[in-house]
Amino acid sequence: MKVDVFDFELPKECIASQPAHPRDTSKLLDLSQENRIADRHFYDLPDLLNEGDVLVFNDTKVIPARLYGARGEALVEVTLYHPVDGINWMAFVKNSKRLKPNDVIKFYTDTVSAEKSDFAAVVIEKTEEDGVMISFNCTPAELAHKLEQFGFMPLPPYIKRERPQPNSLWHRFNDEENYQTVYARHEGAVAAPTAGLHFTDEVLQKLRDKGVQEVFLTLHVGAGTFLPVKTDDTKDHKMHAEYGVITQDAADTINQARKNGKRIIAVGTTSLRLLETAADNQGILHPYADETNIFITPGYKFKMIDMLVTNFHLPKSTLFMLVCAVAGLERMQEAYKHAIRNGYRFYSYGDSSILKCVNKI
Repeated sequence: MKVDVFDFELPKECIASQPAHPRDTSKLLDLSQENRIADRHFYDLPDLLNEGDVLVFNDTKVIPARLYGARGEALVEVTLYHPVDGINWMAFVKNSKRLKPNDVIKFYTDTVSAEKSDFAAVVIEKTEEDGVMISFNCTPAELAHKLEQFGFMPLPPYIKRERPQPNSLWHRFNDEENYQTVYARHEGAVAAPTAGLHFTDEVLQKLRDKGVQEVFLTLHVGAGTFLPVKTDDTKDHKMHAEYGVITQDAADTINQARKNGKRIIAVGTTSLRLLETAADNQGILHPYADETNIFITPGYKFKMIDMLVTNFHLPKSTLFMLVCAVAGLERMQEAYKHAIRNGYRFYSYGDSSILKCVNKI
């Protein structure tokens, strides 16, 4: 399909720079019934689900993968996106054109200057799309500690934050809390599974009280989720790979629920993509521990899900293509026009929606 089909006009003021407080007071656009659009709040979600339904969550935990550094006098911004081994990472680097192999980047933070920093990385090689491989000057165990000390949450480029300055810790710690789900467990993501950011302990308890089942899988979301589609046709776009895990217990719970006629609701596009990767053509889910680069566009027949909880996505993004595959292109175009007219907030810190899947095997 032509990528331009997925374009729409999105006013800049629709992109949220801060989340709703409390989390569950965000808006929820209800498209769970065909031919109807309803405006709700996220705390209404338990009212839309039934006993025995299964919510599938991605329990990955975001690491502080954004680093600010200096190469001599030049400042650079580094976003880690894929581990190569213990101390070597692939990264996107802003202002990377003059970087070359063997250059040293010294990292700084709001309390440690680059001149006094003992945390650095050397450039191993450059790749396409402003990517580089870097090697840190510490052990793998030390790297985790250094990232906690020097790293910032890797917010999408559409959420503007100033470079770290003295006394900027409020923004830093605020994002460290806000850009993490309440059920995050397994460190490894460099972007949040943002559909899960709306859940509070109170909403989760109401869902349990109603008999809604919870299943957790893990997909370590990569920074490739931020990359724009640069091709004219969807068939020419290449997705970045991300590592995911589905346990035997998780697969068994979902398969039994489907056998019992219960609905499977994916919380977020990351959960959906991993479910679809690990399912066979008979709709049976299997344990999984590998990378996936599945790219879902309209015409795809879903094997596992009945509904999707997801945020509002950007024009011509792979995520908007995915939701159009779930609910239908015209349906989503209509829904997004409604959302923009009615003040819904878009993207990672924005509002939520629940979609009925209309394209299943």
